[in-house]
Amino acid sequence: MVQAYILIQTDMGRAGDVSAACAEIDGVVSAEDVTGGYDVIVKVEANTVDELGKLVLAKIQKVQGIVRTQTCTVVHV
Repeated sequence: MVQAYILIQTDMGRAGDVSAACAEIDGVVSAEDVTGGYDVIVKVEANTVDELGKLVLAKIQKVQGIVRTQTCTVVHV
C-alpha cells in the first residue's frame, strides 16, 4: 500500500469546495481545508506508485479550483 499527502493551493475562496470534491474521490482517505502555505491537504492510498500517480493526475488535479498540487509520498507506514 502506498500513502501520500497531496498539498493543494486553490483559487481564492475555493478551499471548501475543493476539499469536499476531493473527499468524494475513490482512494482519498481524508481531505481537509487548512491554513498556511496550502489551502487543502488530502491523504490518499493506492496499491502501487503507478496507481497513485494516476489518482493524482486523472482525478485530483481535475477538480475545479485547484491551482497547484504537491505530492508528498509517505516513506514509512
